[in-house]
Amino acid sequence: MHIDKETYKKLENIVGKQFISSADIDRVCHSYDATKQRHLPDVVIRPNSAQEISEVMKIANEYRIPVYPRGAASGLTGGAVPLYGGIALDLTRLNKIIEIDEANLMATVEPGVIIADFQNEVEKHGLLYPPDPASNKFATMGGSVAECSGGLRGMKYGVTKDYVTALEVVLPTGEIIHTGSITLKSVTGYDLTKLFVGSEGTLGIFTKIVVKLIPPPERIETIRAYFGSIKDSTDTVSSIIANKIVPRALEFVDEACIKAVSVYTGFNVPNGTKAMLLIELDGPSDSVKKDAERVMQIIKSHNAFEIEKAETEQEKDSLWAIRRSISPALYAISSGKVNEDICVPRSRLTEMLEKIAEIGKKYSFTIANFGHAGDGNIHVNILTEPSVPGELERAEKAVEEIFQSVVQLGGTLSGEHGIGNTKSKYLKYEVGPVEMKLMREIKKLFDPNNILNPGKIFYAD
Repeated sequence: MHIDKETYKKLENIVGKQFISSADIDRVCHSYDATKQRHLPDVVIRPNSAQEISEVMKIANEYRIPVYPRGAASGLTGGAVPLYGGIALDLTRLNKIIEIDEANLMATVEPGVIIADFQNEVEKHGLLYPPDPASNKFATMGGSVAECSGGLRGMKYGVTKDYVTALEVVLPTGEIIHTGSITLKSVTGYDLTKLFVGSEGTLGIFTKIVVKLIPPPERIETIRAYFGSIKDSTDTVSSIIANKIVPRALEFVDEACIKAVSVYTGFNVPNGTKAMLLIELDGPSDSVKKDAERVMQIIKSHNAFEIEKAETEQEKDSLWAIRRSISPALYAISSGKVNEDICVPRSRLTEMLEKIAEIGKKYSFTIANFGHAGDGNIHVNILTEPSVPGELERAEKAVEEIFQSVVQLGGTLSGEHGIGNTKSKYLKYEVGPVEMKLMREIKKLFDPNNILNPGKIFYAD
């Protein structure tokens, strides 16, 4: 136990008795994230302001108490798991949309705001916040910034770091700082805002987030295509891009995922389907219509044997149903899965998928792949039966070979999920020793006593 009665009382005086707890039920509820790891915190604290967080961090820093900030805990690499106990800092009370500034196309939110709630509110003002992770209905803005979330629209619109312009941050030592600007341009000193985005809760705790907004597109066209080979589908992806067409979404789904969805939902998949693409175009009405026609021609020229184009909102939702069902569907055919989110140059996507198939065969695993083919970001799911002796160890070896192949092809270990603690031992494959030393020194500069989210990103802290 890191926290004695006297220290507990000091923390209680900061946030109030009802917002701190050492009860087993609260500790268990804050012990895990979507990786299903479990590590109990000593206490759970639910602050409601930057000032309260500042006071908590001063005490934590003084007594060397680990602090693990968390939102919805929907992360897939262990980022919110309190590995060394200490304080689980639940930020969900900081859930206000402070301002939507239509004149400057900016918005200011607190970290506990649910992404979908924010997007819906922005849409009421005739605007769009593009970052759109699959977990947007429950994931928080703070977590999205901490992980630099991507999502379905990343190919055309970019990821979270492309929209965050300013932050209010509480440092591990308790200081409250402000980074960036509410202007679209600012080159005053080092870009601390970009440093914090994607830092996985290891450098500071966000208490205010300023993001830019854009006007929504005039028209959206959605197309689904079925292919008899993976190569035909990935060649289609390359050809669409080569023709200077940039869809807002270009999603790939392989045969294993399609079969899982078929079992899970009863969806009738055309016979002979080895891969599927979901393509969404947006922009001015006339240009989108023309691009959709060109995309349909490209799809046909690459041997798609069935193509569907949505004519109504209901049909559009129907076309996306397979993609939305994949994650739960995989659990319908396997009791476990190891989920990674690799990213390679688009031109190497076919090679990467072929290599994954070889590795799956070598280790006797079904590996299901889906994801954002338009930006080379694929979610690799090794289907496992955890009760089988040695199964998870074999899966770990397969993951290691997949990561090595990714780096050899010029890719990255994570497109959007981050490193957390599940990928930390593999970071050395991508990040050189000098760069790793710089990263560790940055961490030490911000967090000299290593109390903020320790055990994440860097292996064997």
